[in-house]
Amino acid sequence: MDSAPQSRFYESHGLRLHYADWGNESAPPLILVHGGRDHCRSWDVIAQSLQPHFHVVAPDLRGHGDSEWTRGGSYALTEYVYDLTQLLRTIAAPEVTLIGHSMGGMVSLIFSGAFPEQVSKLVVLDGVTMLPDTPKPLAHERMGKWVTQLDKLHDRTPRRYATLDEAAAQMMLHNKRLSRDLALHLATHGARQNEDGTYSWKFDPYQRVSAPHRLWPDDHVALWSRITCPTLLLNAGESFLAGARAAGLERYFQNARIETISGAGHWLQHDKPQEVLGEIRRFLGLDEESC
Repeated sequence: MDSAPQSRFYESHGLRLHYADWGNESAPPLILVHGGRDHCRSWDVIAQSLQPHFHVVAPDLRGHGDSEWTRGGSYALTEYVYDLTQLLRTIAAPEVTLIGHSMGGMVSLIFSGAFPEQVSKLVVLDGVTMLPDTPKPLAHERMGKWVTQLDKLHDRTPRRYATLDEAAAQMMLHNKRLSRDLALHLATHGARQNEDGTYSWKFDPYQRVSAPHRLWPDDHVALWSRITCPTLLLNAGESFLAGARAAGLERYFQNARIETISGAGHWLQHDKPQEVLGEIRRFLGLDEESC
């Protein structure tokens, strides 16, 4: 990775949250929102490509990267949305371009529907994780699942890796397309060293828990219908979110189109970076040089 961004911090909801600032502050702001169990430096290739045209900022969501964990392990999508509103205030951005991956895509969609006047363009990378026809479990079932998940995590010991290479190898097990160099970059920024010299992932394990109070499909559809900016839903041809590709989701939006990156899994920006960048740059109206 050629250059490094500045590390900056801001406060939201009593938490000290971190973001990577790629500079170019006189340009229009663009925010890159990572997914669950990820971190801001996962965006480096895309950030570097877009930085000549935008003031690129990539936050570590609460409970991820170098941002603080919540007290009590609460991580509803709406809480990430609140942190995003605070980040926009911090960088004094009345309007932004948003690019979100996976859970970060859902956060970006919710924000764009709740505050449509604050988003000029929206790109969602394999991020429609709740489809309109997703069934809503009964309230007692949601509560039971939540309590069970919390109980299991209470007794769980975080996994430790002897070296960053070992942590990178674990990432490559989960994504067969990941190169060793990229896996090591992701592990370097995604793990912290323990007192005994081993490494553990930075994200809060409680981030895995499904909150029983949450937005449901009708809420998401209502928010999508309020998004006024041009929207690109960029899906992965070999994602585990296979249903999203054929759902005809454009009809729920005022101004959206769907494109699919073939030969890419869920982490499409890692699997096919140049293809993803090409789609994003075309959508943002940038020239094709230095893709």
